[in-house]
Amino acid sequence: MTVIDVQLVTKHYQVKIQTATSSQFGTEVAAVWQPCRIALVTDTTVGPLYLAQVQTQLTAFGFQVLPITVPAGEKSKSLAQTALLYEQLLTAGFNRGDGVIALGGGVVGDLAGFVASTYMRGIRFIQIPTSLLAQVDSSVGGKTAIDLPAGKNLVGTFYQPDLVLIDPEMLATLAPRHLVEGYAEIVKMAALTVGDFWQLVNQIQDATGILVNAEALITKSIAFKAQIVMADEHEGGQRRILNLGHTIGHAVEALANGQLMHGEAVSIGLVAITRIFEQKGLSPQGLTDQLINLLQSVGLPVTTPYLTDSRLLERISHDKKNQGQGLHLIYLAQVGQPREMIVPQTDVQAYLGLD
Repeated sequence: MTVIDVQLVTKHYQVKIQTATSSQFGTEVAAVWQPCRIALVTDTTVGPLYLAQVQTQLTAFGFQVLPITVPAGEKSKSLAQTALLYEQLLTAGFNRGDGVIALGGGVVGDLAGFVASTYMRGIRFIQIPTSLLAQVDSSVGGKTAIDLPAGKNLVGTFYQPDLVLIDPEMLATLAPRHLVEGYAEIVKMAALTVGDFWQLVNQIQDATGILVNAEALITKSIAFKAQIVMADEHEGGQRRILNLGHTIGHAVEALANGQLMHGEAVSIGLVAITRIFEQKGLSPQGLTDQLINLLQSVGLPVTTPYLTDSRLLERISHDKKNQGQGLHLIYLAQVGQPREMIVPQTDVQAYLGLD
């Protein structure tokens, strides 16, 4: 088992990664929590696969489990769904000594984490991510959020879990599109660093390669992200480099209204922002094509008509990375050399070539 320690000023927790360890989840939870009430939050896709197994394990260790299943998909990250979860916790008598476990992908993790962080000003929280996107990215770092009609993740908190449990074997149950979605975040993080991580993603030629190398890809992604989070927990500086590809990606995702998954939108955004900075001579020639090859080889999209949609600029204007009078853009001066450019609000349209 690989154990990655996340040491923050006010919190210390572990991310545990090992193939074929889902049968030990109850044991791991019992090692960090005394018996209490647990809201086990999942969705209609993951629930039929794993809910009964995890609930049985937790019950065997004396936990009182309240299973909660929400509809699969981004639309569950809403104020309405959040209110429903609050009501269920209240009805079941949950207090500050109880906890929430997210069993699912990024949507479930974001929603359950936000509920845990705000219910009675915060109760305990554990992540059991089941998608590649959640395993390599959203389950680690403490970001929780729900969406508003104006954009993604506009209401949220920084709230660290007590434990993250990852079994790469769970990825075998994902549909191919849901598997490769998370690979966009892996390529992004590999491009932000240097060395064997970037070399590894350049060796992967198809979706099968993701599964074969899943444990290594997950471990390298989390180790990298954990270092960034420990240096900048609340995204005041260095952590902003993790937004590479997300400014355009989030806008495209919003315009697609469910037609694009988050990782697919990040893939498109990563290529689009790199092309812009390559054309300006700030990113190396050929990097855009290299990223296209890496992403397309596993089946990820790299462009969309939404990039020329007249509403794209409006969506970008709602992005959380708009601060003061400027839009913060992350780009690559070289692989492993991220840089930040602050573009004045009045220049964003021309700078991104949206005029």
